[in-house]
Order: sequence, then C-alpha cells, then structure tokens
Amino acid sequence: MRIISGKYKGRRITAPKNLPVRPTTDMSKEALFNVLNNHFNFSGLKVLDLFAGTGNISYEFGSRGCDNITCIDGDMGCVNFIKKTAKEFDLNITAIKSDVFKFLEKHKGSYDIIFADPPYGIEQKEFEKLIELVFENELLDEEGMMIMEHSKHTKLNHMMHFSFQKNYGGSVFSFFEFEVDDEEVDGEEE
Repeated sequence: MRIISGKYKGRRITAPKNLPVRPTTDMSKEALFNVLNNHFNFSGLKVLDLFAGTGNISYEFGSRGCDNITCIDGDMGCVNFIKKTAKEFDLNITAIKSDVFKFLEKHKGSYDIIFADPPYGIEQKEFEKLIELVFENELLDEEGMMIMEHSKHTKLNHMMHFSFQKNYGGSVFSFFEFEVDDEEVDGEEE
C-alpha cells in the first residue's frame, strides 16, 4: 500500500503478512479522499478510524494534515504495527486495542470524521449497530461525516443519517451525516 497524497505522497508501507486485514485498495482510497476533499480541509480535523487494520486510512489522513487521529482495532499485531508506523512517519496517531463495539458504547468524545472498515463478513445488523452507536452516543461532530466501507451485498441506504454512497469495484463507501441533502438521499450521488 502507498500514501496517495500529502506530506508523505508516494511512500510505501509494507505490513507484516500475518495481520488479519483486508486493506482498502489504493484506487478506492484515492476515490474516497477525492470525495472528502470536497467536504473538508484536513488540517485540524479529529479522525476516528474503526477496525483500523494496518492503519492505511489513518496514514492518509495524517499525510494530508490531520494531527489528531485515533485508531481502534481488536488485534494487538495491528495496533503495534500502527504505533510503529506512526512513530516512523512522526504522525500523531493513537492506536488502541479494543473491541470496536465496546469502545463505541463507552467512549466519550466527538470526531469530525469517523471511518469504519469492519470485516465484510459480519452480519447486516452489526453494520447497522455501528452506525446507531456513533449517532446515539454523539461521537460525530454536527458538521462531521461517518464513512462505512462494506461489500456491495450489504445495504445501508435505509439507515437514518444516510447521505450517499460510492461504489468502487466490490467495495462500497456509505456516507452518513446529521444534515442530509435531499438530492442525495436516493442512494448514489450523481
């Protein structure tokens, strides 16, 4: 995997082969950040990366100027890799080993962007529970955005706060916001 843009543009990151991850592809990541560029100035944003895996998305946020990034993953190998890589790149990333659902239930804080990339194989109701926990526990800033990466077989456009989605191959990014533009609600933004 490589960093697409920002301070560390072009830098490659090689994760250990034994990590239980499915990193977001460079093509999908580039498309995601093209969307986010239209909504945010990255400098000063607070970002929460759920099911962070290798930290791929967090490094991209850090390279683009975010200096307050929290990564949550249940695998200690992933957490250690994120800590090591963040130190190498001198990025302000806090990596925490925790069950994501338990973290969301107990955590107090507010974020500008919450990115979640759960295993594609979890049940539909678990995807829905993640979204519900974020909004019920007020973890997303009023002007913020939650992004859920999932397979095309998972449907989230019926969920409250759904804004729009983007499809990239077998992956889908669903976007959630407090204020939803009526023109975007029907599923896919044009």
